[in-house]
Amino acid sequence: MTKMSNPAPNAGRPDARAGFGQGFVLDAWYFAALSSALKPGKLQRFEILGEPILIGRTLAGQVYGLRDICPHRAAPLSAGRLTRDDAGAEAVECPYHGWLFRTDGACSKIPSLVEGQGLELERIKVRRFPVQESQGLVFIWMATDPRSEAEPDHAPPVFPGVVGGKPKLVDQMVFDVHIDHAVVGLMDPAHGPYVHAQWWWRSAKSQHAKAKRFEPADAGFAMVRHEPSKNSRAYAILGGEPLTEITFRLPGMRWEHITVGKRQVLSLTCLTPMAQDKTQITQIVWSDHPVFGFIAPFFAAGARAFLRQDGHMVNLQNMGLKYDPALLWIDDADRQAKWYQALKREWAASRKEGRAFVNPVQPAVLQWRS
Repeated sequence: MTKMSNPAPNAGRPDARAGFGQGFVLDAWYFAALSSALKPGKLQRFEILGEPILIGRTLAGQVYGLRDICPHRAAPLSAGRLTRDDAGAEAVECPYHGWLFRTDGACSKIPSLVEGQGLELERIKVRRFPVQESQGLVFIWMATDPRSEAEPDHAPPVFPGVVGGKPKLVDQMVFDVHIDHAVVGLMDPAHGPYVHAQWWWRSAKSQHAKAKRFEPADAGFAMVRHEPSKNSRAYAILGGEPLTEITFRLPGMRWEHITVGKRQVLSLTCLTPMAQDKTQITQIVWSDHPVFGFIAPFFAAGARAFLRQDGHMVNLQNMGLKYDPALLWIDDADRQAKWYQALKREWAASRKEGRAFVNPVQPAVLQWRS
């Protein structure tokens, strides 16, 4: 067993070199929203890694991200409107004094200025956040250096399966916990029979020993494709002989890709830290399996119940975490949690040292009871 401390969260945005329960993985893509949620001309406010961020879509269809604070008097730009400046460029108008900021962050107009007041508008900027759309999802790049204007050095993740169409399920919830605890809870293989003890899933009485093979994956690791456990009853509704592969990737994305012959199911869970003690959980499911045409309402209800059971357990866990206890990590049930911490440390070290990321995960067969 390994004993690790759980320091109290720091203020600000410390990087991933901080201890467990502190800091964030930086120079990385975080899930922000579904593409369908960003309508042309609409301004939406988000809080990501403690930063207020406006994410919008231009009338021409391009997504963009800006720090949601006007540098004049700190009003939220998201409370304004998308308009055009005198040059015809699309720009966000601050609701307080009408200052205009193009979607690249540059100020293009201050209405209160009169002729002869030689303020250099080109020197006034709002921080721009790189935003990209991929497979119907919107990702935002959170850099280590907020002053850097360098473009991201890698693309957002690409997920397998029938991603990009209309999801069969979208559910969202905020956990009052640091992303580290949310990630570890997400990948914990032993809590199911206790936290999710429903007749249609499994119970504590159905526990048995399991052995699963894991391999390193891009910025993470994967439980390689296998037949689902016999006591996981929900897979039975898919019929046939389902095979599943479960993958985790930094900074906080986990997906399960299920195949049943030519049919596929992709269940993606994205963890987006809003602040040191708040993490947004977004669960999205796509599938071309015909069974979802019949069970969609029941499936959605079950998935939402799962997420809320996890949220309830987080609230219970916080009753202990507030006393800053040392935490025990055991093999093999907690090996994935240890891998996550090693991945987080290596990511921070590789970025600091300007070198390639070296995945610390080694192939292994893990065994536990659940």
